[in-house]
Amino acid sequence: MLVAPGDLDEAALAEAVERGWGISVASMGYLAIGWGSHHWKVAGADGAAWFVTVDELENKRVSASESLDDGFVRLRAALGSAVALRNAGRDFVVAPVPARGQAAGRGAGDLAGDVAGDLAGQLLDDDDGPAVRFGGRFAVAVYPFTEGHSYGWGEWTAERRSAALEMVAAVHTAPAWVRGHALADNFAVPFREQAEAVCSGADVPECGPYTHRVTRLLREHATGIRRLLDRYDRRTAAARALPGKNVLTHGEPHPGNVMLTGDGWRLIDWDTAAVAPPERDLWDLGPDDTVLDAYAAMTGVRPLPELLELYRFGWDIKDIACVVARFSRPHGGDADDAESWRLLTSLVERAAG
Repeated sequence: MLVAPGDLDEAALAEAVERGWGISVASMGYLAIGWGSHHWKVAGADGAAWFVTVDELENKRVSASESLDDGFVRLRAALGSAVALRNAGRDFVVAPVPARGQAAGRGAGDLAGDVAGDLAGQLLDDDDGPAVRFGGRFAVAVYPFTEGHSYGWGEWTAERRSAALEMVAAVHTAPAWVRGHALADNFAVPFREQAEAVCSGADVPECGPYTHRVTRLLREHATGIRRLLDRYDRRTAAARALPGKNVLTHGEPHPGNVMLTGDGWRLIDWDTAAVAPPERDLWDLGPDDTVLDAYAAMTGVRPLPELLELYRFGWDIKDIACVVARFSRPHGGDADDAESWRLLTSLVERAAG
């Protein structure tokens, strides 16, 4: 995200990192990178560098009726899957360092090599695991700082696509026990009820400078959005009837989540990991059958066109609904709001087309 939450106290965050991970924070600086989570680079008193991520738990829910606790459970399950993958020998996974029970009383230098430690069965305690609650509506996770080259959304090259495919295939073929940490993808569109209500003309209380703009936009393009939802529903119904093979999936293996480091390729940002058909990770990896042929050769599983289409349609409609939910909550019109509005308008116009 481009800016830190206005109600987040960095001094309190530093205290949470020290309390949860035993890291004495010498300095910290906000990193305006990525989308969805907030990031800081933290320097420990011993000189070690850390990557601290904070998530707003309301964004980890799938409906307005869910609690922040529900969002926290979903986030911890996803990040716990990343830890489990590291345990299973997938060294390309950039996984969080465990907090408290595994970290208590240990220095930053001791923690850096512990990500691949055996955490099976130790991810459910509130004071342990891959993330901890912070400041009421937040969750914080800590990672060793990874130096490398990052890319932007859509910046595919043949080399990056090949590297991403190999990592995705390795995730999908991980031991069955790894999937035990993750929740299942049920094809739901997060916050769908709010988007549909706005399209139907429901009154939306003003929550900030974008609320009424969003209302006008969705009502103007309600037909196109409903059409996209209908197409997604038809594909979901067809998908449920298929004998698909569910695996652990990353969820967003696009170029922005692929890094090239001195030690090779890495796959980052595991907060959407879930058990799902493999097509969840494959729909954006290639413009033709070459990538799908390579995946089939690696895994013995041939991706199904129906499921590739399901996740291709789902990407846009889920983003639309999540942005609508964002602007249905109090917001102040910061740089993240402006970027969210730009994203929403482009998606809605595409749906209308």
